Amino acid sequence: RDIAQTALDRLKVDSLGLDEVDIRYLRGIIERFHGGPVGLESLANAISEETTTLEDVYEPYLIQIGFVNRTSRGRVVTEKAYEHLHITHTDTLF
Repeated sequence: RDIAQTALDRLKVDSLGLDEVDIRYLRGIIERFHGGPVGLESLANAISEETTTLEDVYEPYLIQIGFVNRTSRGRVVTEKAYEHLHITHTDTLF
């Protein structure tokens, strides 16, 4: 178990299996787009990732665990993601 944990730590994988790109995805929406909604292309450009990689590799798991919702207006980070990242969610109008 210690060996497995050491390997996950070195790979920067957290307790829910999120890796560095997952965290950049979530923080990108939170920090650059105030939690969303944001379109996939805008997000991909903001975090320097390919749209197909985000949509096919990262989003399915983030949606499955309830950290991201896809709406008609774009991607929105959920309160559950804020809690996991230890970020206070403040609703603002602007």
